[in-house]
Amino acid sequence: MEKYLINPNKKIGTISKDIYGHFSEHLGRCIYDGIFVGEDSPIPNVNGMRSDIVEALRDMGIPVLRWPGGCFADEYHWMDGVGDKSQRKRIINTNWGGVVEDNSFGTHEFMELCRQLDCDAYINGNVGSGTVREMSEWIEYMTFDGVSPMAELRRKNGREEPWKVKYFAVGNENWGCGGNMTPDYYAHEYDRYNSFIKDYNKDNHIYRIACGPNTADYDWTEQLMKISRDRMDALSLHYYTLTNGWQDKSPCLDYTDGEYYRMVAHAYGIDKVIDGHLRVMDHYDPEGKVDLVVDEWGTWHDVEPGTNPGFLYQQSTMRDAVVAGLTLNIFNKHADRIKMANIAQLINVLQAVILTDGEKMLLTPTYYIFKMYKQHQLNTAIDSYITSGMLDSDKGAFPQLIESASMDENGVITSTIVNASMTDSAEIKAQIADRSVTDIKAEIVTADPRAYNDFDGRHPVETTEFDDFAASADGFTAKLPACSIVKFTVKC
Repeated sequence: MEKYLINPNKKIGTISKDIYGHFSEHLGRCIYDGIFVGEDSPIPNVNGMRSDIVEALRDMGIPVLRWPGGCFADEYHWMDGVGDKSQRKRIINTNWGGVVEDNSFGTHEFMELCRQLDCDAYINGNVGSGTVREMSEWIEYMTFDGVSPMAELRRKNGREEPWKVKYFAVGNENWGCGGNMTPDYYAHEYDRYNSFIKDYNKDNHIYRIACGPNTADYDWTEQLMKISRDRMDALSLHYYTLTNGWQDKSPCLDYTDGEYYRMVAHAYGIDKVIDGHLRVMDHYDPEGKVDLVVDEWGTWHDVEPGTNPGFLYQQSTMRDAVVAGLTLNIFNKHADRIKMANIAQLINVLQAVILTDGEKMLLTPTYYIFKMYKQHQLNTAIDSYITSGMLDSDKGAFPQLIESASMDENGVITSTIVNASMTDSAEIKAQIADRSVTDIKAEIVTADPRAYNDFDGRHPVETTEFDDFAASADGFTAKLPACSIVKFTVKC
């Protein structure tokens, strides 16, 4: 029996609700034929936003949404997406599929989506092909309430009051698709662009995010921290979970046992990468003023056969649910430094929480993990440790179990545990320091490791009640099924 120790006396930090954030790019069917169907669509919508999707995302507890990219952000010119839709510029989306982008979903539409979702806006600015003036005027257009050309243009386009923009990123992947820059060059560009991002309203400080590294590029982090640390609120990090590498990805459905374990092993690797970047950041910023934002993460498989390879459409199985659960547990354990994360992507792209097929919509296994874990949002992360056997893969061994724990203002503890084994259950004995347990409830997501929800009405992966546990005076015992994610809610 594995030992699980929870110590509410040792607090890590508040779990930002925005750790549970999402990402929407003009890519494939994420925006068009996903969240945005247009006002004239026969699919029920409000101002063009698909009503069933909005309802599902609100129920899931979406706290923040990133837009318009991604690689698309550094070729996006915001003026193309405002004003009369019939007059908006039509362009070719050169990054994703070579399809026509008609710009019918722009700034006003994105802000309307955030209003309907009741979530914060995270906007990614264009450094790669844009100008300082363009970025500065976009901020003015969105947030200024006075007399100015951009504020007047916003009013002319139908929006009297300014919006609140909580997060703004200066560029995206500027080491790659955002301009192929060196870290020192980008750092100076960041400083230049950032100088013209103004806080026009005293009640709307824009949280500024600098483009950070790709996976384990610690030199990029070092150069950015050395040059620009005093002018940023956070540094971003991108980490995608792969099976064999970028040139040899596994199928999203018919994968082997070895491919399952290789992918889960790679998912665990994000913990080491986070620690590596935080060590570099702490060297230049010992007070921890600069946060880490993981604004792209998730699984990346081969696309579904027969779909546009540039659309990155993939099904989501229990393997993806395991990756989501263990990754969110890792983020919770770094709640003192990670202030936001954004899974890629929201609808119909990569590790999506929702898939659509015309009027049909389904919730993926990953959706149920986010909905289950939303109870952690704004809780205090507390110290926890679980013993665990190890699982083998071609990418090395990794723990069978990983957990995180948090506590709300009433002392109620939320514990989420992932059992990553495809075949073996795990028995645990949990002890909670200096607490007496009065009540426990639990729920679970579990199924065959290759199970997925489909458009024909088969939904084997959903959240259900879990009762294979027994309370004790200071904790509980439980038997966790293979390939499962379990949440315990403990009143003390």
